[in-house]
Amino acid sequence: MATKVRSEAPDGGWGWMIVFAAFIQSALVFGVLRSFGVFFVAFVEHFSETASSVSWITSMAVAVQQFCSPVASALSTYFGARSVVMLGGVISSLGLALASLATSLLHLYLSIGLLSGFGWALVFTPSVAAVSRYFSRRRTLAMGLAFTGVGISSFIFSPLFQYLLDEYTWRGALLIIAAMMLNLLACGALIRPLTLKEDLAAGPELEVAAGSRCPASCRLLLNLLDLPLLRHLPFLTFVLVITLINAGYFVPYFHLVAHARSIGFDQYQAAFLMSATAIADLAGRLVSGWFADRRRLRLVHVLALWTSLTGLSLVLIPFGRHYAVLMLVGVAYGFFSGALTPVVFSLLPEIVGIGRIYGALGLLQMLESVGGLLGAPISGWLRDATGNYTASFVVAGGFLLVASLVLFGLPSALPCTSGGSDTRSPALDDEYRPVATGNGPEVGRPTPGQPGNPAPTNGQDV
Repeated sequence: MATKVRSEAPDGGWGWMIVFAAFIQSALVFGVLRSFGVFFVAFVEHFSETASSVSWITSMAVAVQQFCSPVASALSTYFGARSVVMLGGVISSLGLALASLATSLLHLYLSIGLLSGFGWALVFTPSVAAVSRYFSRRRTLAMGLAFTGVGISSFIFSPLFQYLLDEYTWRGALLIIAAMMLNLLACGALIRPLTLKEDLAAGPELEVAAGSRCPASCRLLLNLLDLPLLRHLPFLTFVLVITLINAGYFVPYFHLVAHARSIGFDQYQAAFLMSATAIADLAGRLVSGWFADRRRLRLVHVLALWTSLTGLSLVLIPFGRHYAVLMLVGVAYGFFSGALTPVVFSLLPEIVGIGRIYGALGLLQMLESVGGLLGAPISGWLRDATGNYTASFVVAGGFLLVASLVLFGLPSALPCTSGGSDTRSPALDDEYRPVATGNGPEVGRPTPGQPGNPAPTNGQDV
């Protein structure tokens, strides 16, 4: 039976079920990661380990989730997003279930950090890519709705996990959370395969030169991982932007409460400050999606606006010596930082093309993790060196302000360029030509969503 090929994204219809699936997966993946600190004291006491050793559990899970994103992209390209997300749900659930049997901290590193982290990589990247593929005109709004799951679950999971910990100990609580993760299978099942015109090859005349020394299997691997994007200047510019954003973006999550306490506010005032920031973050994601999809500004300019305002709010945090002022700046940071998140994932398809979203998203996740891993240690070192958090927040804001300037290195950001979204380099066309194996049909990149069906494609031509 011939596969139905759409000339453009549906921009609705079943796409809203894809958004719902992405909402649940973002809640289960990042809601759990954000709320896992509830188990921190229990692990320290049970295993008699230091706080820094226990903190490596979630750090490792986040690192594995990001570094394994290209693997998730390659599998999604070949087998389809549905199968990969469902497999990720099983693996992440298995990791948490095995963690409930842990007798040492090493077991938690392997089960939660490595196994569940890998499962979350298989879930997140294909889910976000599926939303991008189903939407075009309303893509940013769809992304904003999908990512609100993170904020909502952060409110719900922390008290829920504390209750489970009190009632069933940490072992029973982990088993229940493992069962919750199985809902990711339902999220995967909702992702229907979608073939767009851009996924198809430009034509059979695109063949690799006979003298090419790269074997067919090597070419197929390069296509699945989309490694030629590493020679794509607009994509690399965007990666640099997101890496700089990540270097400063998460600093308030680590240090805002400590900063509030250090300038004289009590623990409840500091905690409420973070709660207000989280609410503003949720509102920012929704408003950003609505605003960006009105298309009054180019998407790259919208991202530059939210990034610069987030950086400015970070710089102003140390100057909030009165609680009302600090609350105002914190809420502004929450709103602006929440607003930039859906725009990031909406702009990426405009840079590389929707046919290459799986590979681009995987590589972006892997490369941007450098900023996230370095941001917190740098801010901590500045705190130790200066004795306060002023330099930490100013430098964090500086990273985002620089990122907003680097964004204007993208071709679509310049006034002299057309308003179109194609910033791709034609020099990459040769990297995506089908491979003549000599033993049968040409081997190219499989059409996304068509398991095991190699189809020649350059991922660019529409």
